[in-house]
Amino acid sequence: MEILIKASQFILSLSLLIVLHELGHFIPAKIFKTRVEKFYLFFDYKFSIFKKKIGETVYGIGWIPLGGYVKIAGMIDESMDTEQLKLPAQPWEFRSKPAWQRLIIMLGGVIVNFILGIFIYVMLMYAYGEKFLPNDSVKDGIWVQDPLAEKLGLETGDKILTIDGEAIQKFNNLPIEFINGNHFSIERNGQIIQKEIPVDFISNLIERGKNAGAFILPRYPFVIVGFREGFPNANSGILPKDIVTAIGDTPITYFDEAKVALQKVKGQTTTITVKRNGETKTFTVQISDSGELGVTLGQLPLKDLEKLGYYQLADISYSFTEAIPAGTKKAWRTLTNYIKQLKKIFNPSTGAYKGLGGFISIGSIFPSEWSAEAFWNITAFLSIMLGFMNLLPIPALDGGHVMFTLWEMITGKKPSDKFLEYAQIAGFVLLLSLLVFANGNDIFKLFK
Repeated sequence: MEILIKASQFILSLSLLIVLHELGHFIPAKIFKTRVEKFYLFFDYKFSIFKKKIGETVYGIGWIPLGGYVKIAGMIDESMDTEQLKLPAQPWEFRSKPAWQRLIIMLGGVIVNFILGIFIYVMLMYAYGEKFLPNDSVKDGIWVQDPLAEKLGLETGDKILTIDGEAIQKFNNLPIEFINGNHFSIERNGQIIQKEIPVDFISNLIERGKNAGAFILPRYPFVIVGFREGFPNANSGILPKDIVTAIGDTPITYFDEAKVALQKVKGQTTTITVKRNGETKTFTVQISDSGELGVTLGQLPLKDLEKLGYYQLADISYSFTEAIPAGTKKAWRTLTNYIKQLKKIFNPSTGAYKGLGGFISIGSIFPSEWSAEAFWNITAFLSIMLGFMNLLPIPALDGGHVMFTLWEMITGKKPSDKFLEYAQIAGFVLLLSLLVFANGNDIFKLFK
């Protein structure tokens, strides 16, 4: 059922983005009186799931869910239909239109993607606002219990100040900032320390696996969930959800402080002070020879930690007019982050190419339970990603057509139809290779 829910959201999001992207080509084509022969969601090699001709255009749904297309008369596109090009150009054909009109037709799809991404983020800001843990609220620093954080040179209690010279506002954004960054600064024991992010950081992050959890966490209190078998403290009076505030004479604020305190009293009988429903209680317990209390641990939600006074969460609401710049800023941030990640992928030394994923990776980012906020957040991200990818100057993508059209406008020389045909084939082979590599990565990870 979980896979079905994820897949349904993925197909719904992808279908919406494809239809609107192709509509971005369709509308200016019709405005400039260019004939559109087909408008398809997904590809229809050999046959279609559905098709209906309305006017001069066949509208349909293909069976290969790798995208979609509009087939514009007189244009060399992914259909590779070159028969029309053997005949004299007709006034309704793409190739007969002025370069500036062809440019607008080709840019229409990516413009729609960017506008859609901004629009969704604006509406999300207006509907839900922003809820996050401010970085400056983590006053006692981070909790380092992951080898990857240790490889970064981090220690428990460090306060992360900047990454690539930019101050960190949201603690939640730290993972993506480290992925995109090259160097960072921390405060440790009152000193400011500069550090480099290892070039293989992303490779090590990927090797951890997606289920390894966050590698950077705020410090959490010592919350007891239950007792382990074989330890004598089950009848000590301590209950689940108790928060340990002292071990013997040593006060405890965070769990990471407990290990040192327990080592001081290992093999001894001592007292444990806990906070329970706002009250403080003390119990006598036996500490094992290895310095263990014999309890299982848990983490409280950030909202509960806020109530207990550990952190102060930000909860920002926006009016509609306030949501417009806030949503636009988030869209721009999403785009710049994506470009930074793409640069890392094309640098083999980072190992980021190992994380390049296909449909399984994209589908897996949707939640296993329906959440309108999560669905539209992911759809906005995918819309901006789709817009940028289509803008790349690769033949077979919109950006390739734009590149050749701009060349024509600058030089006054139009590339020959034969050249465009060969360029389209080369671009298609390149894209197909990337598609196979990305989805092959997904399959490899599944078996791994």
